[in-house]
Amino acid sequence: MTPEILARIATARAARDLSDLARLAVASTAQPASPTERIREARRLRELANQIVDLVTLAEALGGAGWEEITEALGRRDAATVEQEFGEDVAEWGATPEAALEAAAEGHEALDDWYARHREDQDPELPTPVADLLHRL
Repeated sequence: MTPEILARIATARAARDLSDLARLAVASTAQPASPTERIREARRLRELANQIVDLVTLAEALGGAGWEEITEALGRRDAATVEQEFGEDVAEWGATPEAALEAAAEGHEALDDWYARHREDQDPELPTPVADLLHRL
């Protein structure tokens, strides 16, 4: 297990949560709710989407992507600012002991089960997309 793989598993968990929350938003479209409730629900979706961008960025940095490439992909201009923004997290995740990485990844199989239950015909036919990360070593 590497810090990069753990970051990708964390990304998959966040994507699952975003998908589930988005489905709930669709389901509640006709439900009575206050403007405050609807706006908070929409903000939560945005927060999760931003968290996914941060986790993908972290995983790419841990995987060796350069700050210039990451900066460009984020639509930003100053690589030094992006490195400063993410550098501490990259160092922290990179220093995580193997046992802690393994513990944090426990339960990843549930993500593959979730994918299998929610997969649509146009989605890739991958029986274990998350577990496959562990075989990338």
